[in-house]
Amino acid sequence: MHPKENRSVQRRRGTELEEALLTAAWAVLREHGYAGFTLEAVASQAATSRPVIARRWATRNDLLHATITHASVTRPTPMPDTGSLRGDLIALLHEINSSRLDFATVLGVQLGGYYQETGETLSDLRDVLLRGQDPVLDQILAAAVERGEVDPGRLTPRIRSLPMDLLRHHVFMTFQAMPDHGIEDIVDTIFLPLVRPVRPERKT
Repeated sequence: MHPKENRSVQRRRGTELEEALLTAAWAVLREHGYAGFTLEAVASQAATSRPVIARRWATRNDLLHATITHASVTRPTPMPDTGSLRGDLIALLHEINSSRLDFATVLGVQLGGYYQETGETLSDLRDVLLRGQDPVLDQILAAAVERGEVDPGRLTPRIRSLPMDLLRHHVFMTFQAMPDHGIEDIVDTIFLPLVRPVRPERKT
């Protein structure tokens, strides 16, 4: 390494250094998968030393969790505000479909060895991602309940997660973005009929 470059690297401290380490770790994970995701590889990518990383994350699984969380936080999903549940859901699914395909692919493909080694699942890592966060979908549904578009009694945990589950299933099965008509099918023909309030029938 050139001496000038080395001095620049050494000046990194605190948040700046941690940001650089986690960005490098995500790059290693994307390119080499879990098998190549080592503290040494991340140190090389970040132009630093293994002890610098080990002082912050004792094991590569600690680093993995921090890396995935950082990658999720640095690409936040904006809260749609179309004024309707249908519009908000379609906007949310389009945003995730376009911006997080590579993220989902990394979690589904590059971490096969991690799941085998640790016994954890993709669902366990999802809990890591959502820890301490208020998912946008929950905010959308809460607003829809306030507008009277949704019967809260029909929002079981399974039904609440259904739009996201169906989108993730398509991505993990095909490694392709879902077509627009598929997103509209999820919202119009599957989800909305399950959560709309049941209107009493008029007596004739």
